[in-house]
Amino acid sequence: MMLTLSEVCDELGIAKSTFYDWRQNKRAPRCIKLPNGDLRVRRSELELWLSECEDAA
Repeated sequence: MMLTLSEVCDELGIAKSTFYDWRQNKRAPRCIKLPNGDLRVRRSELELWLSECEDAA
């Protein structure tokens, strides 16, 4: 399942600008860039990213 950027940000409780900052600094979950420029995040990638954040904390 792929999530939209809005869905990811809502789930994490962050603004899109924060996600873009994280992405620029290579701290965001891996994204898929669609031909129209929209970003998607696989649910599995988000779960993996969250578990890595948990270990780092």
